[in-house]
Amino acid sequence: MNRRPMTDFPCTLAAELAHADDLHQALLRALDGIQISETEADTLLQRLRREAGEALADRLDRLDAGFLTAVIRYAAGHMPIPAADAIQNYLNNAEVAPAMWPDPLDTALTALPSDRPGMPAFSDRAFDAWFAALASGKMLYGYGLYGEKRAVYLADQYRDASGPEPRSRHLGIDIFAPAGTAIHAPLPGRVHRAAYNADPLDYGHTLILEHETPEGTPFWTLYGHLGQPVVMEGMEITAGQRIAPLGDWHENGGWAPHLHFQVITSLLSQTGGNFYGVGHDSLWPVWSQISPDPNLILRLPTRAFRL
Repeated sequence: MNRRPMTDFPCTLAAELAHADDLHQALLRALDGIQISETEADTLLQRLRREAGEALADRLDRLDAGFLTAVIRYAAGHMPIPAADAIQNYLNNAEVAPAMWPDPLDTALTALPSDRPGMPAFSDRAFDAWFAALASGKMLYGYGLYGEKRAVYLADQYRDASGPEPRSRHLGIDIFAPAGTAIHAPLPGRVHRAAYNADPLDYGHTLILEHETPEGTPFWTLYGHLGQPVVMEGMEITAGQRIAPLGDWHENGGWAPHLHFQVITSLLSQTGGNFYGVGHDSLWPVWSQISPDPNLILRLPTRAFRL
């Protein structure tokens, strides 16, 4: 690997990125084979911003600085999220409560890949009747897949100033069930944010809970497409505590009733009550550290995700 002096590299990098069609891919190319320390990687964006011309600076300002730093760390051969492995190791062995009631492990299930033959789209109201017929009067949970690349996310709504690639890969697990089904906290923690994300096909009512590993490392779980939560920001939460009902179409962003459940190892630069629910396919090694497989907590059998 080539050792690049950080005194001139940000200036050179700014020039390379000035006219890049895809900033993420340009960063990966520019840092390929370049040896920089973790500290240098963590401060490179700040230095780059100082060297950037007006157009590049404006473009950078419209992107999440925490995510750009994670991409830089990954491109430089470092862990995108330093605490991710420790959090996942903890979750592998943590005692957890069911995230919904009735307990998913005691309830009939079916996999709901987005390309399942004959299934209406999750944003199509015909889905309700289709799913009710599948349940045949019994309680049934349907599971939308983690890491799935979905056609619905190829729209311009899921593109940003980084370039033409949409965020198309799903960062959570979806659990489809009747509206009003009880949602519970699987781990003890605190309500970090309670918000209503009202844009069409957004989360609707949303909760983000903050948790800690035994060593004090924070991480978060996100619950999207809820009804009105029964907890408020700042409240301490016990494992198994009911936090909200499952929302219906008018309150959950315009989707068939389901829970979007997601694990978050870093909130990046996001401070509000929302967070990315889908990530770029080409940057999956970064996104999968930011939001690892929620089945670390749900612990569903593999048949929940296979037809």
